[in-house]
Amino acid sequence: MNFILIAVAVLGGIALVSAVVLYVCSKKFAVYEDPRLGQVTALLPGANCGGCGYPGCSGMASALVKGADAGSLDGLYCPVGGAEVMGQVADLLGMAVANTEPKVAVVRCNGTCELRPRIAEYSGLRTCTAMNSCGAGETGCGYGCLGCGDCVSACSFGAIKINDETGLPEVDEDKCTACGACVNSCPRHIIELRKRGVKNRRVYVRCVNKDKGAAAMKACKAACIGCGKCEKECNFGAITIQGNLSYIDPDKCRLCRKCVEVCPTHAIVAINFPAPKAKPVVSDVEKDDVELKQEEVKA
Repeated sequence: MNFILIAVAVLGGIALVSAVVLYVCSKKFAVYEDPRLGQVTALLPGANCGGCGYPGCSGMASALVKGADAGSLDGLYCPVGGAEVMGQVADLLGMAVANTEPKVAVVRCNGTCELRPRIAEYSGLRTCTAMNSCGAGETGCGYGCLGCGDCVSACSFGAIKINDETGLPEVDEDKCTACGACVNSCPRHIIELRKRGVKNRRVYVRCVNKDKGAAAMKACKAACIGCGKCEKECNFGAITIQGNLSYIDPDKCRLCRKCVEVCPTHAIVAINFPAPKAKPVVSDVEKDDVELKQEEVKA
C-alpha cells in the first residue's frame, strides 16, 4: 500500500512540476498575435491564389495590418475580392484605400489552327512548360500559344478554357478575377492583365511575335509585322513599336479604334464594341439623282 501511495505522490509531483514549467514557458515565450490579423483574414475571400503578390490570404492580411500601422495601404489590393472587400478591410483598419481599376486577363495570341498550321508533332509531356523547353512547339511560331492548357490548370476559378476549334485559350470575363495565376503559368508570356476599360471595352495587339515582318508572317498570317501604321495613326501616343512588335498602352488608349482599321494583318483587336453600322447601299439611279441635284445647285 505504501508503494502505491509513494507512486501516486511521485506522479503528482512530476505533474505539478511539469505544469509549472509549461506555464512559465507559455508566458516566457508567448508570441503576440494582433487580433486584427484574424479579422482581416476573415474578410478576404480565402482563394489563396497569390494574385495580390503575397503567399495566400494570411500573407495579404499580415501585409495589410503592417501597412495600416505604417499609415498607408498603397500597393495592396486583393484582385479576387475587388473594391468591395478592400473597402471593408479599409474600414476595419481605419484607413483609406486607393481606387484600383479592375483588370481582366487577355490572351495576346491570335494564331489559330487555320492561321498558324502545324509543321511538327510533339509527343512528350503535354504541358506548355515542357513543350516550350523543347523548342518552338508544333508550329513555326516560337512566340505563340502552345495550347496545352497550363493556364487552364492554374486558374482556380474556371475562367479559362481551350477552344477546340482554334486551339487557343479563351477567358470568361465574368469569372476572371485578375489574380494573375494564368499569367505566371504561361511560359511564353502571352497572357496579360489589362484594364477592363469603359463598358469592358479594350483595344490591344493580339500578338507577341518579335520576328521581322516576313518571318512573322511566314509563321502566322495574323502576326504583327511591326509596320508602324498603327503608331502613325494614333493621335494619343498610345502605341509604340519595340522589337518589331507594336504595343498599346491601356493608360493612353482612348479606344478610337483607328489602329484596328489600318492594321494590315488584323493583329489589333477591339473587344466588346458594338458592331459597326452597315452603310446604306446606294443604287446607280440614286447616285445619278444626287449628282443631278448637285449640278442644279451649282448652276
